[in-house]
Amino acid sequence: MPYHFFPMISRMRYISRWGLMRNTFTENIQEHSHQVAVLAHALAVIQNERFGGQTDPGAVAVAALYHDASEILTGDMPTPIKYDNPDIQSAYRQVESVAEQKLLSMLPPDLRGAYEEAVTIPDPEIRALVKAADKLSAYLKCVEELKAGNTEFKKAREQTYAALLQNPVPALKYFMEEFLPGFELTLDELS
Repeated sequence: MPYHFFPMISRMRYISRWGLMRNTFTENIQEHSHQVAVLAHALAVIQNERFGGQTDPGAVAVAALYHDASEILTGDMPTPIKYDNPDIQSAYRQVESVAEQKLLSMLPPDLRGAYEEAVTIPDPEIRALVKAADKLSAYLKCVEELKAGNTEFKKAREQTYAALLQNPVPALKYFMEEFLPGFELTLDELS
């Protein structure tokens, strides 16, 4: 019997993000997930090395790679709608859960367990690091758009930055202080 998990995962590149916003360049969930994986891995390393964490950075990176996989089936719901009220948020979480289980059912039964934690992220520490990296990725998209002259992202940047400041993950605060300023620079300034 052929299984379709990996062909479906490869379709992440067809799901665009920021659908309600005018973008100077499009971002799909595959690109976004890669960036979130890099950031989440960094946060896990920082958390372990600087703040006594015990989380496996590899497990965090893998969970980040799959954190939006359900959107292959659901599409990317814009943040203003997704978080508009608790009923919508709860209903959407149920839809995401069904989509996650549908994706997992596309694997041979003996492999499902190996992917379930990456797709559903039950570990609260891993989930917290992935969520922090996800928000950080959204902020970086806003920075890039504003650098390109797209003021459409001005308010989103302010709101996302405020949310980052409220996040309790110590590694995130460290990352913001030590690494975030570099994202404002040009290539010549980075060299």
